[in-house]
Amino acid sequence: MEELYLDHAATTPCAPEVVTAMMPFFAEYYANPHSSSHVSGALAAQSVEDARARVAGLIKADPKEIIFTSGATEANNLAIKGAARFSARHGGNRKRVITLATEHKCVLESVRDLAAEGFEPVILPVDANGCVDPERLKAALAEPTLLVSIMAANNETGVLQDIEALSALVRGAGALMHSDLAQAAGKIPFDSAWIDLGSISAHKIYGPKGVGALYVRHRPRARLEPLFSGGGQERTLRSGTLAPPLIAGFGVAAELARQRLAQDDAYLRSLRQVFLETLASEGADFKVAAQGVPSLPGLFNLRLPGASAVELLSCVPELALSVGSACSSSDIAPSYVLTAMGMTRDAAQESLRLSPGRYTTAADMVRAARLLARAARNVRGSASGHATDTAGDA
Repeated sequence: MEELYLDHAATTPCAPEVVTAMMPFFAEYYANPHSSSHVSGALAAQSVEDARARVAGLIKADPKEIIFTSGATEANNLAIKGAARFSARHGGNRKRVITLATEHKCVLESVRDLAAEGFEPVILPVDANGCVDPERLKAALAEPTLLVSIMAANNETGVLQDIEALSALVRGAGALMHSDLAQAAGKIPFDSAWIDLGSISAHKIYGPKGVGALYVRHRPRARLEPLFSGGGQERTLRSGTLAPPLIAGFGVAAELARQRLAQDDAYLRSLRQVFLETLASEGADFKVAAQGVPSLPGLFNLRLPGASAVELLSCVPELALSVGSACSSSDIAPSYVLTAMGMTRDAAQESLRLSPGRYTTAADMVRAARLLARAARNVRGSASGHATDTAGDA
């Protein structure tokens, strides 16, 4: 049974060009990029700088504003905790740190962790579409605020926040603007001029896992305290030996994403349309979350009322996608993102996250829609005491 992978929001396969770029650095050009006193080390160092420029180009930044990390989680921690600790160390009196209830766990936990260091975490609610009310943000900024962290694109719904407009409010209040760009970078046009700090992940854009980056504005400079001590690599902000294979792959992935931005956008929108049209033609009862606001083309949250997402997926093991709930043994906890948007527990437990990718075909989407429609009829039929269909291959 061939798996149909529709979970690109979780991770993407490495593009063939990325794999080709990485391979020489595992065995042929293996030198430490920080040992630039010899030729092989200098070559490794140059590969890092080439990749840095490519990643910078993805968000219209200067290469010197890109700090390589192990991924977006580390970048988010460095941005939020680093800014707070630098301020505290240098006598700053701003203690408020603001974020949204629908942010990634690593952002929410970073903000909450700062309470133990004397900061004031503020978690703002969102509306039914997952968007923050600018007036509510403005009111929260009435208290002196150090930093605001708002993701550009939500990882469960694909909903886009208006970062440019929200940043104007944040900077107008004298605070730093950080954005988790893990889902947005390489998928929508983005300008680093809108933010002071921004986190990027390679494996969300057909690059390797284990590498990411933090954009740190150079002028006026955003100041951070490093998370850990060491040799002072990455402009003293992130110590540790860099991984040229991963970074070279990241650079190629970033360049491909930049070149293919419009092409991938149009293609993913067409795949979504094919899927929803097929689902409708199958007579399926379904709802898509947050349809009335801008969102990523290749990530949407689907609900088939009356059919548990976990039960649905058990009927179609050939589909690889994410449920809108986190499973812990036999207990099903509804997605905190969806419940923050006002969705009921039952509705959240019926939600699926679909995220096709660059290599997904229209035929894949037709097949997925038919499988899910039939599975929904099965689940509903079982709930009423009689099965109505079989969820065989379409």
